[in-house]
Amino acid sequence: MEFRNSCKATPAKLTVVGAGPGDPELITIKAIKALNNANVVLYDALVNDALLQYAPHAEKIFVGKRKGCYAYQQDQINELIVSRAHSYGHVVRLKGGDPFVFGRGAEEMEYAASKGLEVAMVPGISSGLSVPGYQNIPVTKRGASESFWMITGTTKDHKLSEDVALAAKSNATVAILMGMSKLSQIVGLFKAEGKGETPVAIIQNGTRENEKIGVGTIDSIVSIVDEEGLANPAIIIIGEVVRHREKMIQIIRDKQLELSQKI
Repeated sequence: MEFRNSCKATPAKLTVVGAGPGDPELITIKAIKALNNANVVLYDALVNDALLQYAPHAEKIFVGKRKGCYAYQQDQINELIVSRAHSYGHVVRLKGGDPFVFGRGAEEMEYAASKGLEVAMVPGISSGLSVPGYQNIPVTKRGASESFWMITGTTKDHKLSEDVALAAKSNATVAILMGMSKLSQIVGLFKAEGKGETPVAIIQNGTRENEKIGVGTIDSIVSIVDEEGLANPAIIIIGEVVRHREKMIQIIRDKQLELSQKI
């Protein structure tokens, strides 16, 4: 395939684009337009491959991480962005969810700008909000949660974020991304606050066709994860709002029963 503008005719530019949580329909029109105008697309592991169809003439380079194996280190990605932009023009950096929510989009934009590239950003639907929403779990609900924390489970030093301990002391909904490897530690912090009965949902591959979910409490969730075989990529949702999912299921069941009895 010949890539568009192999003899670069457009200015060197980086657009960081949010791909949404996984369902290819959960991408914005502005993101599709950016992809359609791209000369090169660098995409991550959490990006749905179906979205690449919107960049039919672009060179497509996988730069993500799968099972702890990096296709490129971050410094290499930064250099790739700059070199491809100078050679071909418009580079789209396609990232899962929203690029500014634990996506390193800001870092890549800073580097690109420091090298003289024009930069732009297209927000995406964050998985921290949309994945629980797909399972009828709101992050806030009147009478149940007045606020929410969205926390990375693993810091750049590969440790559990200290904010989890602070969040465990609050009544807020807690959404933890990239936290499955630290689940036992997370559970321990909530137990220490006397919250063993607090509802928990863990959603793997959220909004995709192969989505899986396990629902329990702080006391039971580790065993449920083992039973269901849940693993990354997954989001951990902790808080009373998790009960809304079961309430919705029950309302729907009751309504179906009521309708069937009228037939």
